Amino acid sequence: MSDLIEPKTVEIQYETDEPVLYRVEAATAWITMNRPQYNNAQNSQMTYALDAAFRRAVDDDAVKLIVLAGSGKHFSAGHDIGTPGRDLHKSFDRVHLLPEHVNKPGAELLYTREQEVYLGMCRRWRDISKPTIAMVQGACIAGGLMLAWVCDLIVASDDAFFQDPVQRMGIPGVEYFAHAFELPPRVAKEFIMLGDRMGAQRAYELGMVNRIVPRDKLESEVRSIAENLSAKGRLGLWLTKQAINHVEELRGKRTAMDAVFHMHHFAHAQSDLTQGNSLGGQDARSMAAANKKQG
Repeated sequence: MSDLIEPKTVEIQYETDEPVLYRVEAATAWITMNRPQYNNAQNSQMTYALDAAFRRAVDDDAVKLIVLAGSGKHFSAGHDIGTPGRDLHKSFDRVHLLPEHVNKPGAELLYTREQEVYLGMCRRWRDISKPTIAMVQGACIAGGLMLAWVCDLIVASDDAFFQDPVQRMGIPGVEYFAHAFELPPRVAKEFIMLGDRMGAQRAYELGMVNRIVPRDKLESEVRSIAENLSAKGRLGLWLTKQAINHVEELRGKRTAMDAVFHMHHFAHAQSDLTQGNSLGGQDARSMAAANKKQG
């Protein structure tokens, strides 16, 4: 049955009431995705909890910077397309001036929802006034890339890998399409078209990752960077962040992302019309099996 017309009566079973953990230590807000059982797959429950955590960190003047982490073996396996907590058809208190999605027919359902929870929220988080650091270990796949890419710095363990395999679904990359800004164009094409894993070392060499350390040194390295940033002036850091982000906008990042978001949803609709499934006939099991063949 199509994801676009799936009944609203699908039972949702959340495995936790705390999909995101929050703590403040020495002027640093530590925001940790907390679905290790499902490799921190992002359902709406987690996504709205992340937004609330970022809002909390922004509102706290004692917080100078933010670290985004994932509990367990992996940073994030991407968007939730198959756990019992998949909540595609659940309503939440929206944070943008967008309509409800669950009562929308056809392709309008996904288009409306993903404007809110994927493209819209990632843009909000990218523009946070405080420095953000992604602390990446293990898998950083598809929707996980989006979370890392919105951060100002990415520190990765030496066993981390990055991947956007959604070409298997007939989709030209995830919704927050930063691929050709994070990577050289020809490498970005390879990354999406082949869908292969990119190891931390190559990501570092291409400038997508700031630092690589052994996994057991990952947190201490991030703490060292946090200590450096926390000694800096709040306004100066914000202005620096705005300056670099502005250069990206002058290069067309926002307009490019808008265009590709529409291509993304054209692909969803095409798959639904031709295969009866907006994910091109793929599900969590088939995607995981294909990814493991590359491991």
